[in-house]
Amino acid sequence: MEIFSWLLLILFILYLFWKTVRPKQFPPGPMPLPFIGNLLQFNASSPLKDLDKYAQKYGPIFTLYLGGEPFVFVQGFSLVKEVLLTRGAEFAGRPENAIVEAINNKKGLITAPYGQVWKEQRRFLLMSLRNFGLGKKSMEEKILDEATYLIQIFEENMSELTKDVPFDACGFIVSAVANIISTIVFGKRFNYDDKLLRNVLGLIHESSTVLIGPWAQLYNAVPLVRRLPLPHRNIINIAKKFAAFISKEVEEHRTTLVPGDHRDITDAYLEELQKPENKGSSFEEENMLITLGELFLAGVETTATTLEWALLYMMAFPEVQEKCHVELNNVLGNNPCIKYEDRDKLPYTNAVIHEIQRFANVVPVGIPHAPVKDMQLFGYTIPKDTTIITSLISVHYDESQWKYPREFNPSNFLNEKGEFVKPEAFLAFSAGPRVCLGENLARMELFLFFTHIMRRFQVVWPDETKAPDLTPNFGVTMSPSRFKVTLKCHPQV
Repeated sequence: MEIFSWLLLILFILYLFWKTVRPKQFPPGPMPLPFIGNLLQFNASSPLKDLDKYAQKYGPIFTLYLGGEPFVFVQGFSLVKEVLLTRGAEFAGRPENAIVEAINNKKGLITAPYGQVWKEQRRFLLMSLRNFGLGKKSMEEKILDEATYLIQIFEENMSELTKDVPFDACGFIVSAVANIISTIVFGKRFNYDDKLLRNVLGLIHESSTVLIGPWAQLYNAVPLVRRLPLPHRNIINIAKKFAAFISKEVEEHRTTLVPGDHRDITDAYLEELQKPENKGSSFEEENMLITLGELFLAGVETTATTLEWALLYMMAFPEVQEKCHVELNNVLGNNPCIKYEDRDKLPYTNAVIHEIQRFANVVPVGIPHAPVKDMQLFGYTIPKDTTIITSLISVHYDESQWKYPREFNPSNFLNEKGEFVKPEAFLAFSAGPRVCLGENLARMELFLFFTHIMRRFQVVWPDETKAPDLTPNFGVTMSPSRFKVTLKCHPQV
């Protein structure tokens, strides 16, 4: 019996080593350890510098094992373009991720498998977004109204009683952005101090960190721990609370639904469920709840975080801020209304907004991809469903693509004549079949919110003893540490 036990132990150890043996013609990388892979060989809380180090050693395509599973990292514009665009459909799959699948059961859109169901859902959502104003004047009017309200809130926080007193503007910005997607998905906006809204935004922010944290990695790598009462259970609890918020909104819509009179995307989806031809299709209850939740979450986090970086960069680079304000005044004159079409007449301001996106790299590595079949990539064999991480930050810092890759400089988006030019290597919204569904909405929000703030206020860093902290906090999105601002009003136009 004792010999049998030792034999089982030896076989188990050999199995662990076999799991981490690099397949033939697979991208190179550091030697993984059994069971944990390369988890101890890089800083999981801030891994981007380590990824650059491995790219320098092994080349622009390399492999790291996170637990027992290989992750293929692709760095630089030429390789990322190959994966996302040139062969985008072939790499449009999503790898398995246990913690994500425990939350969404492979439903929804963002992490759902590539195929007919995904195409069906995306087609419906694109149509619904257009029906509710995307790309139209009605959507622009909603954003302009919210921008006006945001400016009023800022002015209230710098009244005579609190003049020159720094305040946290980020919470107001997140609420303003949340209200835009809320009007599209749920047909309603919230007051900025609404308790429900604050709780939901807190859940969204927390999920950005925990979903790629060490406990999530442990959950994915070690099936045996998934039922244990460890901190990874908090990830599931956050998801359940957010799902409860979505379910409550849907139930309110269900009781007031008027067929043919859609107030928002929730109404449109509910009516889609009732169509006889959709019986047994991907239009079912669970898919609806997860899809609506993804729309709301994705519509808040990245745009709001980009605007937070915008405030921070404008305080760190006041000369850039001043040039934006001057251009806005010179072009718009006494016209108090800024419109989205004005961006073509504001090349410097438009360049600044894009440079904020490039330099901040709010989504530094994008959502993982996977080949839909065994693939060859630059001489390496990548088996079907292997996790592919496209490093968008490496593209945005690629020295072959940018005039000033490692510094914040709007000239990266300006030609010799001062005209706005968007380089092919700008991938803030990813690219290819899995490109961000809400790209056009986010572009409009970023332009209108940013220009309204720049025209009305001078944004000042309140602490003269030290410079703004531009160190990002790594997560699903790269966010700045919380900060306060001091606002000074520009003369009314």
